[in-house]
Amino acid sequence: MSITSRIITLTTDFGLQDGYVAAIKGVMLGIAPDVRLVDVTHDVPAQDVMTAAFVLLNTYRSFPKGTVHLAVVDPGVGSSRHAIALEHDGHVFVGPDNGLFSLVLSGHEPRTVVLLDQTSTWLMPQASSTFHGRDIFAPVAAHLAKGLSLTDVGTRTHEFKRMSWALPISDHEGIRGWVVHVDRFGNCITNITHHELERRRARRDVKCYAGNTIVSHVVKTYSDVAEGEPAILINSENLLEIAVNTGSAEQLLGLRRGAPVNILFTEDLVA
Repeated sequence: MSITSRIITLTTDFGLQDGYVAAIKGVMLGIAPDVRLVDVTHDVPAQDVMTAAFVLLNTYRSFPKGTVHLAVVDPGVGSSRHAIALEHDGHVFVGPDNGLFSLVLSGHEPRTVVLLDQTSTWLMPQASSTFHGRDIFAPVAAHLAKGLSLTDVGTRTHEFKRMSWALPISDHEGIRGWVVHVDRFGNCITNITHHELERRRARRDVKCYAGNTIVSHVVKTYSDVAEGEPAILINSENLLEIAVNTGSAEQLLGLRRGAPVNILFTEDLVA
């Protein structure tokens, strides 16, 4: 694949207080000084691979084809887990082989996957055992953005770790799903898609059993209910979201990631 955008996005759990982000940026700028570095987030909860996977899924398509997405949430750093890079949907992803890119792939096979075993593209031939973000992933991402191909930085493989979130269970009476992400506003995002909701709903009214309450307001935007009132809506990623206008559904409804969400369809038809 020919890299055309010369953009590298960064998604990590490093925070900004310890200098780790600065270190990986410094390495990349030393290799590709004219590359554009875009911070997606450095506030992924420590070692939370699934949250990082969700962030990647919801952001990568906003960038031009050819963008390199560097993701470092790496609880297995220094262990036998592999370092990989892959191409999917016209984008390149670099990071640890721990399932980080599974949601991006959404069950599809990447066009190319390589093990990052070409030490000439690392910062040093012998990487540290605690900071592969600086020593392996950052320099490889910079070399890719500078024009190297995936096969220049690694050896092809078909073996890499996949993970997935549970799919909702649905029938004529309703849908059982789960909260898969809670954003900083306390909005609780589920694994129930707009398509699945409308396919099963068939214009019937909806009751949503979530946490400690029943939410019956299905709205288009947060302000369609009074301040402090909960509602369900379809968010920008076409997923059902439980929210509170100017409040936190997480706090008000006692929801957490992994909490069950039950949708029941009533026989009252929506006009």
